[in-house]
Amino acid sequence: MSYSAPHVRNAWYVASWEQDLEPATPFAITILGEPVVLYRSESGRLVALEDRCVHRLAPLSLGRCEGDRLRCMYHGLLFEPDGKVAEIPGQDLVPAKARVKSYPVTEKHSWIWVWMGDPERADEALIPPAIGFDDPDYILGRGQLDYEACAELIHDNLCDFSHLSYVHANSFGATEDWARTRPRVTPLERGVRFERWVPSQGGLRSRKGVTVDAWSSYDYLVPGILLMRGASYPEGTAKKLGMGAPPDLEGAVGVTFTSQAVTAMTEKTARYFFSWGPHRDHGDEELRDTLMGVAAMAFAEDKTMIEAQQRVISATPEPRVMPTSADKGVTLYQRLVEKLAREEARKAEAA
Repeated sequence: MSYSAPHVRNAWYVASWEQDLEPATPFAITILGEPVVLYRSESGRLVALEDRCVHRLAPLSLGRCEGDRLRCMYHGLLFEPDGKVAEIPGQDLVPAKARVKSYPVTEKHSWIWVWMGDPERADEALIPPAIGFDDPDYILGRGQLDYEACAELIHDNLCDFSHLSYVHANSFGATEDWARTRPRVTPLERGVRFERWVPSQGGLRSRKGVTVDAWSSYDYLVPGILLMRGASYPEGTAKKLGMGAPPDLEGAVGVTFTSQAVTAMTEKTARYFFSWGPHRDHGDEELRDTLMGVAAMAFAEDKTMIEAQQRVISATPEPRVMPTSADKGVTLYQRLVEKLAREEARKAEAA
């Protein structure tokens, strides 16, 4: 396994929460090694440009929004939303090649998404169906973390929940049952689906001595989007269903949803976005805050482990890993990414 594997470029990457992009205020992020500046114009248009002025390579994220345009505040070049230079102070002629790269960008499910590949292939139908704050059924909180580690290590972590038993024994209160059970893993066109029962578990709101059967179902989608519904049922439900998927949420005593996104920034840095909260029929703002407190603790545990793992990998010549039976989903996702990246490379060569 290479931890510098190629990324899928023809995909929508999460660049920011909608709430964090203030009007007329440039916002900087690096995605797949490319510096990007986002801004919302005076008319409300969302713009994503290369964060690098054509003149002296100053970051446009230090610039000033002027209507729908963005001015570099080093020597004053003014850029259109499509990246073309509209004005060079003191110079009448603007060269035709004076422009920066522009990116397809949109907002959906409370996230701002940037398409990093061929603009002609940008298809909003490929945006994963996350749940945002405008969803009437869920009460969500949000957070994010920056990792000093490659995105691939976070993908691996999210495709193998056997680590819950050890990394999250304190935060989630996960028992060793999570490591002993194996999910049902199903390949998808642009991802992998994981489904599993873990019977007889304690819940966050369980009364002392009360246990439930925990059901989780999540999709892990290119380029690193996790969409998971978790549900708790009365103990014995999993056995009654023959460990098969529950037909619906009828009879559940708790239901939550989490949307998570991993955005590769550089070869060894990534940004991790997450939301979590209960279904309105199964919780309130107090439970949301409890869940987010648990998430903050748990995801800090992940960060500590994964960054330490990255340091070991970086110090190891030609690092090798030994797969276990828990790695089926990890392997399926890795192979899918490699396949899509190869297809992109072939099409680029043929163009």
